[in-house]
Amino acid sequence: MADNGRSATDIITYIGVPLAVLGVLPIMYNTFLTLVNASKIKRMLRHSRLTALTRSDVVNRIIEIELPRYAVTPWDRFQHRQEYWQLSRNPSSIPGGSWTTFNWKTNAIGFKTQRVEYADQLRQPQVDINFDELISYLLDLGAVPDPHGWRLLRSTGLWTPVGCALMKSPDGHHNALTLAPLDDSDGNLSLCVTWKPEWTTRSFSDLPPYWVSLPAPPPEKEQPEKEKTEDKAVDEAGVASSSTSSRPVTANGKDTQVSQRNSLDSATREGQSHATTPITCQISVEGIITALTEEKRRAGGIARNNTMGGASTIGGSTGQPTGTSFPLTSTINLDSLYIEHIRVRTGTSDGVWFASAATAYGTSSQTILWNYRIPDDILAFARRETVPCGVLVLLGAADESETPEWATQHRFDHSHSHNLFVQRMNEQRAAQQAEARLPQHQREAAARERQMRESMQRLDDMRQSQQRDQERREQREMEALHSAKWDTRLVAEHAMRWLLKQKKGNNSEDGDGDASQKQAATDLKEVAGHVLHRMVRDGEFSSNLCRMLDRWKSWADLGGMKKADLQALRGDMETFVYATLLMALIKDSTTALDGTLSVDLQECMRMWRKVRLG
Repeated sequence: MADNGRSATDIITYIGVPLAVLGVLPIMYNTFLTLVNASKIKRMLRHSRLTALTRSDVVNRIIEIELPRYAVTPWDRFQHRQEYWQLSRNPSSIPGGSWTTFNWKTNAIGFKTQRVEYADQLRQPQVDINFDELISYLLDLGAVPDPHGWRLLRSTGLWTPVGCALMKSPDGHHNALTLAPLDDSDGNLSLCVTWKPEWTTRSFSDLPPYWVSLPAPPPEKEQPEKEKTEDKAVDEAGVASSSTSSRPVTANGKDTQVSQRNSLDSATREGQSHATTPITCQISVEGIITALTEEKRRAGGIARNNTMGGASTIGGSTGQPTGTSFPLTSTINLDSLYIEHIRVRTGTSDGVWFASAATAYGTSSQTILWNYRIPDDILAFARRETVPCGVLVLLGAADESETPEWATQHRFDHSHSHNLFVQRMNEQRAAQQAEARLPQHQREAAARERQMRESMQRLDDMRQSQQRDQERREQREMEALHSAKWDTRLVAEHAMRWLLKQKKGNNSEDGDGDASQKQAATDLKEVAGHVLHRMVRDGEFSSNLCRMLDRWKSWADLGGMKKADLQALRGDMETFVYATLLMALIKDSTTALDGTLSVDLQECMRMWRKVRLG
């Protein structure tokens, strides 16, 4: 009952219904916004070619997206050339998806679930990638490292400011690789990449990072048939003798010797056909993993100077022309050489020596990145002065006038011999005069006795002279072993001069000494490249050379050279010369690397093996 004609139902209708509608409006608003944002997110995922599972909570205005997480690696440079060098046709525009700029070989490693309210909160999961593979790939495309960024990353680590540039575009005006926020990194280093097609300044014909081109030595003169037969017999005898002194790698000694001999023979036989062809080696963290030489093609095939374009600033390129070679384009037209004898293995140091020397050969002041780290003990060995200068004099590699005084000078040998000769002549004259005063029958007996006495004196004098000479030779050797030690580079220069003299013969004029010395200093690196080339293709030579390096390092570590070491050098002086060339290379590489960008790069990549890219 109401006085004004309004009932309770009317009051509920006019007041309750609007209140109910007002209560539903937030739910309707949340539903509308959720549907709109879900539609935007699906459209973003569709444009970025991403497959994701989406769920919506319209009441709480939450959208749940489940995206896969990937581990990526670059495609093979030779077999997937198109994917390697071209950018992706459908890069993602979602934050965190900068890695989709390139084509990658992907592997799903899990899922990441996100809960967002708005479309602009969506983030694409970052991918896991090996740091060295990422840097190597960008360098291969033409990116240029920023020294300030790498120095800052090395010193401050994860505290490096977001946006700090590590890699620049080839012109140096744009950032190619920068530090990203740590939101999705789970404690890993977080990076963001940017690249444009016009920034790719290198191609498949350039030498990739972590590769080094070893020049082939010049062809030798043809030997007469008789010498070839003798050399073959000597080589066969050498293989048989070296197999008895090779280092075992298995428990069965007989099987080890046979397998190692077969290994060296395989490398030698296979290398003979590639003696005049440049070899390209890939050096990884674990040493050599590939050695390639291009197939011989018909005359008129593609050939070019192996300066490798812009590779002079990439790790693995020497920046020097090494003769003509075919461009490194595809493994289909490349022959893989036998390299088991120079692989890094436990129990043998041959692979370590080769990888260290090849790394040093490819290192210069312009080298940015090298994958293999030369062991610290080898670097310390290369820096030390370990070869006595007197030993080089005894071996004929140096003149005594070029060394500081180290040997005792015997200045009275000539006068002593003259005095002894005068004494013996006077004794003989006195004896003959005494004989002349004797009767005839006694004179003949006295003459026979005198002649016998003189013969014994001559034998004694000869024996004493030989003993004195032997003592002086031993004294000279001991003084040579304890003489002042020379720097590795200086030893290599004198050894190289000795090698050139042996190659040219001993008939050269005296005026050619200075020219030979200058040529030796100039050709050190080139000849060292030839030595590495021969190590790849000649297993026997590589084994002997590494054995010589082991002996050299052994006497350096044990405090000095011994007589046995001197005799070993006398027996194989040429191998020691080659060993000095490799050690000079390693020493020079330490000078080139100290305080340069490559040190910061290597340290950073050792600190972070895997990084997050997005």
